Amino acid sequence: MNEPAVTDRRTLTELLAPLVGVTDRGVHAGDEFVSWRDHLAASALRVVALRALLHPARPPHVGVLLPNTPEFSYLFGAAAFGGCVLVGLNPTRRGAALIADVKRSDCQAVLVDASTRDLLGDDLAASGVPVIDVDGPVWQDLLATAAADVPPGPPAVPQADPDDLVMLIFTSGTTGDPKAVRCSQRKFAAAGKMLAHRFGIGADDVVHLAMPMFHSNALIAGWSVAAAGAASIVLRKRFSASGFGADLRRYGVTYANYVGKPLHYILATPEQPDDAQTSLRIMYGNEATAADRAEFARRFGARVIDGFGSTEGGVAITRTPETPDDALGPLREPVAVVDPATGRPVAVGEVGEIVNSSGPGLFDGYYRDDAATEDRLRGGMYRTGDLGWVDDGGFVHFAGRLGDWLRVDGENLGTAPIERVLQRHPAVQHALVFGVAAEIGDEVGALLVAPGLDRVDFLDFLAAQDDLGPKQHPTQVWLVDELRETATFKTSRAGLTATLGEPDWWL
Repeated sequence: MNEPAVTDRRTLTELLAPLVGVTDRGVHAGDEFVSWRDHLAASALRVVALRALLHPARPPHVGVLLPNTPEFSYLFGAAAFGGCVLVGLNPTRRGAALIADVKRSDCQAVLVDASTRDLLGDDLAASGVPVIDVDGPVWQDLLATAAADVPPGPPAVPQADPDDLVMLIFTSGTTGDPKAVRCSQRKFAAAGKMLAHRFGIGADDVVHLAMPMFHSNALIAGWSVAAAGAASIVLRKRFSASGFGADLRRYGVTYANYVGKPLHYILATPEQPDDAQTSLRIMYGNEATAADRAEFARRFGARVIDGFGSTEGGVAITRTPETPDDALGPLREPVAVVDPATGRPVAVGEVGEIVNSSGPGLFDGYYRDDAATEDRLRGGMYRTGDLGWVDDGGFVHFAGRLGDWLRVDGENLGTAPIERVLQRHPAVQHALVFGVAAEIGDEVGALLVAPGLDRVDFLDFLAAQDDLGPKQHPTQVWLVDELRETATFKTSRAGLTATLGEPDWWL
């Protein structure tokens, strides 16, 4: 079935309570190891420290501009305990855009370290929002003072309401400005428990966490899974394709998660003779290509499970063993594919919007953006903004975003199926398809990372693809060295066409 269930009312504190006495498992970060008992004690200490820092009459929001460090993990535990609401800040954003994220999310303070302290400049502090270095004296003094008020021994894990706010996580911003998604206790706990049960994650497992913790993938599909299974975590400050294999061997990693293109980057590193003999058994994430999934499974001897979901949590589609390589999974209620305008289900083979027909699912709304929340829930259903179509076997296929919908000669086309076909060409490493305004409707534009691609050979290739209709053929092609990505390894479409200039090829 499509999971997690909306009726699941677990909380993060319920997952953490059994860990307060655990000393043989915990969090690894380089040469450092912190047991779960000591980790939760550190989280409880930060609850007290933050209470002294935050004004009680204002939202208890704390911006976190940190890589994947133990400090970030302690703070997430503190948020689960109810000591604050974390705001995950994206270190790839800069200047006014980053400061706007801080202000629209009502941060009372922003925590940084040596790698991020210069990203905000002096403007934020001048506006009255303190920027605190977690390695500096202010934070250390707060922790030292708090220690006097924390009783010795294992921390008491407080009870929480499933709807209590834990974190604000910004959307990736691939199609526009990011929005702050409200993430409750239940959003993390329900997914963590479900995935831990589904994959058999337990005390003998080690979870590799390299996706950025300011984003939902790392915390929902990584941290919460480890907590639910009472497993250990390996924190990698930043994703490293070249370091992935070494981490598997050093820590005995059994489970890892990903979003976007990490599998592709790992596969580009030299294959080692013992890759298939490592302890890795599950690689879980979304947006990997079928070719990368198959090659990763062959090389590392692990199951690769690619799901469909988003930070909002309104829809989840789960692959089954019989799911075709290019499909997301079977269409099962309450998921539906509907006409975006009417809300009625579309016919087999027709492109429509993927929705949760029963309501919001695990979507808790956007922070301070009622209009966007209402738009997401138009017609009493959760609208993903993602396009899809259903084949004769009842499997859903991804067809791009609503903003990527092309209309060519009166026919609606999704971009994702075209991109998948273009990437079959051996010279095409990455492809991004978009609409180019024509006198009537659109023409198909393609941005290709394809060193050495020959124009005539490419035309012959297009003509030979029996699942690429004439209207889907690119008419304008730009050849580039790389595609701009977000911090979560997704291709950024925002502002793309404004800077392209003339195409390299007219086809």
